[in-house]
Amino acid sequence: MNNYDVVVIGAGPGGYISAIRCAQLGFSTACVDNGMGVDNKPALGGTCLNTGCIPSKALLDSSHHYAFISKQAADHGINVSGVKLDIHKMINRKNRIVQKLTRGIAGLFKKNKVDWLQGQGTLLGNDKVKVTPAGEEAGEEYTVSARHIIIATGSIPARFSFAAVDQNRIVDSTGALVFKEVPKRLGVIGAGVIGLELGSVWSRMGSKVTILEALDDFLAPVDRQIAAASEKLLARQGLDIRLGARVTGTGVNSREVGVSFEQGGSKQQLNFDKLIVAVGRSPNIAGLGAEEAGLELNENGSIKVDEYCATNLPNVHAIGDVVRGPMLAHKAAEEGVMVAERLAGQKSEINLDLVPWVIYTWPEIAWVGKTEAELEEAGVSFRAGVFPFAASGRALAAGDSDGMVKILSDADTDQVLGVHVLGPNASELVAEAVLAMEFDGTSEDIARTIHAHPTLAEAMHEAALANDGRALHI
Repeated sequence: MNNYDVVVIGAGPGGYISAIRCAQLGFSTACVDNGMGVDNKPALGGTCLNTGCIPSKALLDSSHHYAFISKQAADHGINVSGVKLDIHKMINRKNRIVQKLTRGIAGLFKKNKVDWLQGQGTLLGNDKVKVTPAGEEAGEEYTVSARHIIIATGSIPARFSFAAVDQNRIVDSTGALVFKEVPKRLGVIGAGVIGLELGSVWSRMGSKVTILEALDDFLAPVDRQIAAASEKLLARQGLDIRLGARVTGTGVNSREVGVSFEQGGSKQQLNFDKLIVAVGRSPNIAGLGAEEAGLELNENGSIKVDEYCATNLPNVHAIGDVVRGPMLAHKAAEEGVMVAERLAGQKSEINLDLVPWVIYTWPEIAWVGKTEAELEEAGVSFRAGVFPFAASGRALAAGDSDGMVKILSDADTDQVLGVHVLGPNASELVAEAVLAMEFDGTSEDIARTIHAHPTLAEAMHEAALANDGRALHI
């Protein structure tokens, strides 16, 4: 039996980052993972790299280029004819990117002397992990011991009782990344992050996309002003978003899938060539042996942890999607670093209130901190500064002038409480807001920071000025 200082179960963004950081800090480290890549061979990276964040962004970018060439290039004086899609080549490009990154993690493991144990990891008490090898050439199971165990098993697509996924007519987020042709009629259940992103991919390539959302509010967690503006922009792009549409059943035949739903008190049905079920994700504890090991769980099936990701079992921590908090890769990675450093005696922390969110539609939606509604509900007096990209020289030059930057700050102290961006490269722009808030910055701090001209980042600067009623370009 091999003995390690640390054994990490799961090699997604939380697990592989935590394993590397543990090794950097001098711990003998192993990472147990049973993930399979696009070639159906063992691969590191978890859902994010293999079937989530990275492949979806590859297709989002490819479809964005296609939409630009087809619909917007002429506005720039570029006349293009005979534009054709090659879905096979597009999917292959996505796969190459995924393989490059997953193989890169294997290289990082080798560089940092992290042992990759291919197989299912199962808890055997507080200091042992059973490894059940996976793959075509799987051997016999074996056991390793560790002074510390870090669980990073991630999440899986949530199932929906009225739409059984068969990865043919009815697919989840994984199946939606490998369509062999553009479906003429595409249905999506769920108008959350996954539904909007995947709906956008195939809409840009010619699908007639209908998104059925059970909630009456569009993007409920998002600031209302930003959500309302983004809903209009997405509708303008061709996404048919139906709110308050509660799916009651599905029927599949060899040609199509029928979806029954209730909306506004009336029963309706639509037929699609493909249906994507995007109703969220659930913590992945399958095969972990949580109950047998006495691991305490929350009501939703996630692992119960404290603020430092410690579980009820001595020397066992859990991070990422399998614990409380947002199911985001960067949150998992930072928790993995925090746990590794605390095992080494450092005082690392993570502030879950300052985890940035991004929806990779176009324009992108990104935010950090509180919304107006949350501040009002808490009785906090605040100021709001808004700057539209329509007044940004850089955005106009690029032909991407939809959206805005919105900064919310405390009315008395001016401390930034929330920043919300709808616009081009919002995912990049929000980083400045996270940094400002991490150091308790004020809108005045952002306003006094020199921003290069002409840049999209100037919109952040102008929104900070607008927070005090002194914007210079509106």
